[in-house]
Amino acid sequence: MARGLRLVFATSLLLMLLGFCRGSTIGVCYGRNADDIPTPDKVAQLVQLHNIKYLRIYDSNIQVLKAFANTGVELMVGIPNSDLSAFSQFQSNVDTWLKNNILPYYPATKVTYITVGAELTEAPSNVSASVVPAMQNVFTALRKAGLHRKIKVSSTHSLGVLSRSFPPSAGAFNSSHAFFLKPMLEFLAENKSPFMVDIYPYYAYRDSANKVSLDYALFESTSEVIDPNTGLLYTNMFDAQIDALYFALLALNFRTIKIMVTETGWPSKGSAKETVATPDNAQTYNQNLIRHVIDNTGTPAKPGEELDVYIFSLFNENRKPGLESERNWGLFYPDQTSIYNLDFTGRSTVDSTKANVTRSNGTWCIASSTASDVELKNGLNWACGAGNVDCSAIQPSQPCFEPDNLVSHASYAFNSYYQQNGATDVACRFGGAGVRTNKNPSYDKCLYITAGSNKTAANNATSAPSTSSSVQIGFPLWISSCLLLAFLPFS
Repeated sequence: MARGLRLVFATSLLLMLLGFCRGSTIGVCYGRNADDIPTPDKVAQLVQLHNIKYLRIYDSNIQVLKAFANTGVELMVGIPNSDLSAFSQFQSNVDTWLKNNILPYYPATKVTYITVGAELTEAPSNVSASVVPAMQNVFTALRKAGLHRKIKVSSTHSLGVLSRSFPPSAGAFNSSHAFFLKPMLEFLAENKSPFMVDIYPYYAYRDSANKVSLDYALFESTSEVIDPNTGLLYTNMFDAQIDALYFALLALNFRTIKIMVTETGWPSKGSAKETVATPDNAQTYNQNLIRHVIDNTGTPAKPGEELDVYIFSLFNENRKPGLESERNWGLFYPDQTSIYNLDFTGRSTVDSTKANVTRSNGTWCIASSTASDVELKNGLNWACGAGNVDCSAIQPSQPCFEPDNLVSHASYAFNSYYQQNGATDVACRFGGAGVRTNKNPSYDKCLYITAGSNKTAANNATSAPSTSSSVQIGFPLWISSCLLLAFLPFS
């Protein structure tokens, strides 16, 4: 009997620990300040194809919420600053919003966070004063619906919330924001919600290039910056900015609030004066960021601390005002092709000029025997749609229609995309559903094209979908620790 109870306890503890030990995650922001981006249903297909599991949106657009139903993608939904006054004054306004905009689509659409307002330190003080009452009303509405433990409430900030960020140990919040910040931090601590911040080393470098090295901003530095107060060593600006926030929280005795990065990234294009806004630098920053996050190394002040990060942004947004860089933070063009290659597994460095260039040389790309039907269908739909592949050969009565099955049709489409995009390793990924082969898969009158053959589809030099954009830390680094803890002998 005692042994059985110990087993039940150990199993329960394991499940609990797995919840806590899920590892750091990478998400993507889905901004829509553009007039040329795909419709939400097509975006949902693109997101699934790339295995992006976490997405931030900036409002509660019904078409977006509908599009992501039953996709498994977890959404962070935003309440804009313009709604804070109404949401702070009357609970009924929030109850109605939740009833009309969230509850009809939940839980099919997995809403896990609601952000109330954004970067309030840049907003007028009357807006800032409304944020905490609005957050409390949103929490109350969620509690009435029984969702206050499933959907967390917070608000996002720029790094302008700090009055000092260097050295990190001297990090301090700007006292002029205390009127709304102190009650907000008390709310976050009480409800176990994260402190959300948008962090951009790009701006810090652009505005202080004589004080900050580009390598330090891009995670490429081979030297270290020493915090004279703690002796902690920093090799990148991202960690230093995160730790400045940790120390600012610590100075106010908020020790349990976790930090979540709700925006970070690097623009791929800028004005004449924005010389570091290039595809190479954007790729370098985001690639190194992904690796840094999913390695779960934490920061010098918080080693091993989980940190969830959202990359800004899914698309370039052509209607954003300001300098040229403001319209060029995207990972994808409006036609859903990649602006530059990223390895979302974080296992390798990708050179934008030589990215995985392994030419065909007698290789083909076919559907993996281990891929699920859903993965194959998503890849097939993408290749024949946004991928610009000519899929007429797999239509009824055409040479490659038979055998009429998903594996055969996906293989033809995958190979066509692979060949017309340079026959690179990355062009055969399809979220892990594609695999390269040296054996020509052609049969009967169904001919699989090769790179350089006369039969090509629309010219498209961008990369194919890469693997998971929501990769969590690998099994050996964290689950093993949880398993060890869960199955320690109990006396």
